[in-house]
Amino acid sequence: MQSPAGPTPSTAAGPLPHARPRPAHWAVTAAALAVVIAAAGLAGPTEDTPPAPSRATGAAAAPDPGAARYPLDCGGGALPEVVRRATADLDGDGRPETAAVVRCRSGAGTAPSGVYVLAPAAEPGEPPRIAATLVDPAQKMSVTRFAVTGGTVSATLLGYSTPRVPRCCPDLSRAVEWRWQGGKFVLTALPVAGSV
Repeated sequence: MQSPAGPTPSTAAGPLPHARPRPAHWAVTAAALAVVIAAAGLAGPTEDTPPAPSRATGAAAAPDPGAARYPLDCGGGALPEVVRRATADLDGDGRPETAAVVRCRSGAGTAPSGVYVLAPAAEPGEPPRIAATLVDPAQKMSVTRFAVTGGTVSATLLGYSTPRVPRCCPDLSRAVEWRWQGGKFVLTALPVAGSV
């Protein structure tokens, strides 16, 4: 009876000695595979995975948005809350910045949001600096779908067509992006869905 894999190779002297795997073959294969896996682990990250900044090399840490001072008056001494954050080298200077969406806490409705780009503190022990204001809370907009990809900050801004629209239910929406160009962040409004 033949095996499912087909006939066993043979010669005039009988079956070849390597035609059937033996426990020794599996042991050698497993050992070789273990060496390959260990070598890959020691080699470190590939080009697709950027290495994490090392403290030993003095790499700058991204600014902490929770430590920054924002130009928001939330009343009663309340502090603004950071609702979204993302870190990247946004201006190409080799140091990370932090983009943060910040707003006051609100019991009813949706408080307007601000979007700020934070840079490292000017002096040790000071809070991070606000390098740019991308969305001012005075514009009365909310921010959703916030992300940083490469050097681009993107968001969807929600607003109100008239003061009569309830603050819970914005009736305007626009996707936007900011990119560092010519020494400042330049805003680009993306096409409205369904527009030509």
